[in-house]
Amino acid sequence: MSRFLVVFLIVIALVLLIGLGIAGWMMGHYNRFVTLNESVTAQWSHVETAYQRRMDLIPNLVQTVKGVANFEKETYTAVAEARAKAGEIKISEDLLKNPAAFAQFQQAQGELGSALSRLLVTVERYPELKANQNFLDLQNQLEGTENRIAVARKRYNETVQAYNTKVKRFPGRIIASLFGFEPRPYFESQEGAETAPKVEF
Repeated sequence: MSRFLVVFLIVIALVLLIGLGIAGWMMGHYNRFVTLNESVTAQWSHVETAYQRRMDLIPNLVQTVKGVANFEKETYTAVAEARAKAGEIKISEDLLKNPAAFAQFQQAQGELGSALSRLLVTVERYPELKANQNFLDLQNQLEGTENRIAVARKRYNETVQAYNTKVKRFPGRIIASLFGFEPRPYFESQEGAETAPKVEF
């Protein structure tokens, strides 16, 4: 065998080894992105479930409140309108890939949460409603649901942080751009959330 052929075979073997190493490296990073992306999707489903539970409780709560005489109609009308607006937004995984749609979803859910808070604060003026067992049960369920929403959003944000960090850091950024993995939006607090609502009796 000639010396040239030996050198050629060694070069080919080295190129193949380097190619296999790069392919293995890329496959490892790609698989990590897939795993993180699936984690984001799974956490998003928990957020969806919590919001759906709230949407399901609201009609029962509004009907119970409507049954009390002299209750401010505009208060439960605001809740019904906010619920309808939040219900118009189609919740899907595509929402996570569109920051503007995600912000619109978050705003609608924030408005619904604010309307519910106003409803529950207004109830303080109605002792007969506060004594209604059905209302108290619904109020407890709603408070539990709001806690579930907070926990689901927190876990979602933690999962998105791990995913986004991988997408933005080198060398993951290269793989992310090659395969279309883009950063996902976070849930953020609503504007003015740091200020407690003012209630006057």
